[in-house]
Amino acid sequence: MSIADVDPGGAGPSRRVVVISASVGAGHDGTTRELADRLRGRGLRVDCLDVTDVFPWRTGRLLRGTYRGMLLRLPWIYDALFALSCRLRSAGPITRALLRPVRPRMRRALPADTSAVVSTYPIASQLLGPLRRDGHLSAPVITYLTDFAVHPTWVAPGVDLHCAAHAISGAQAVAYGAADVRVAGRLVSSRCRPASAQAKREARERFGLPPHDRLALLVAGAWGVGEVGAAAAEIEATGVATPVTVCGRNGALYRRLRHRGDGHVFGWVPDMPELLRAADVLVDNGGGLTALEAMACGVPVLAYRPIPGHGKASAATMAEAGVVTLARGRAELGPALAGLLDGERGRRQRDAGLALFGSDPAAVIAGVAAASALEQPRPIPTA
Repeated sequence: MSIADVDPGGAGPSRRVVVISASVGAGHDGTTRELADRLRGRGLRVDCLDVTDVFPWRTGRLLRGTYRGMLLRLPWIYDALFALSCRLRSAGPITRALLRPVRPRMRRALPADTSAVVSTYPIASQLLGPLRRDGHLSAPVITYLTDFAVHPTWVAPGVDLHCAAHAISGAQAVAYGAADVRVAGRLVSSRCRPASAQAKREARERFGLPPHDRLALLVAGAWGVGEVGAAAAEIEATGVATPVTVCGRNGALYRRLRHRGDGHVFGWVPDMPELLRAADVLVDNGGGLTALEAMACGVPVLAYRPIPGHGKASAATMAEAGVVTLARGRAELGPALAGLLDGERGRRQRDAGLALFGSDPAAVIAGVAAASALEQPRPIPTA
């Protein structure tokens, strides 16, 4: 029997799960918070750890800043690096070799009574897998694949279980060497659910949006990255829908779009489930948490002008899975929007998106923790 099949019922407070994420945008953090809440609801103690805090001399923050800078200012470099690492079979081993000096710090960051460790970020998996494989970590390691498209650095030898969004994502993980993969569904807030007509009217009133227009909610992540201005103008030009653009924490983008006057423009929106209730369609460029929240709300998702690297890869994988429509240029934008708003495609896609939430990854992870607690603890080497 797989450790993921053990019934987690009766999990006591002595069972601890550590969830390790990275503060690179809001998506990983949002997933981590939701997973932690669900695990606590199952009687587990949960610690959340930011992997960038494990690195010495604030190098984690430097890496985060470099990544953000490439996405905002040099996206072509990030795109080239992502494509190259996807083709290199040595991408994983090189990453693990570079991270070797950080492993002792990661081991010390984990409490001795840990029953399971969950990674929601590739670098964390590349640190944890070798520790587990070499006997320096007695608790099982689960990688929760937040991305639909699986990059080779998501997979590390020693990881006990990979939780994938969809069978296509799972197959990609297996192709990169993952030994045990479970299609375990997705995690979003319970507030993300299909809205009634009245709830939609109330949401539009709250945000000052027109009550009768067809609204295309355009998002670009917490950092407001990508060709957001061009996408907003092109949505407006179709005449199919009015753009409602969320710029995140990118103040320069917010001011530029407000001055230009394309549709409705917001900065950081703390209550995205409420804004999603006001929308008729989501136009997304990253394939991240907001796209999943839209699916859980029954709002169809259009991938358009995806950001380089993981954005392009996720858009293609999600389109293959049937949970988004990918418009590959201006000529496809209007017909794609119309098809999602008025056609059969929108209904099929909504059904496919909602199906992702039919199972709960927290149940799988709680089962791993329960099985680990029943096993005889193994001493962890000190060196």
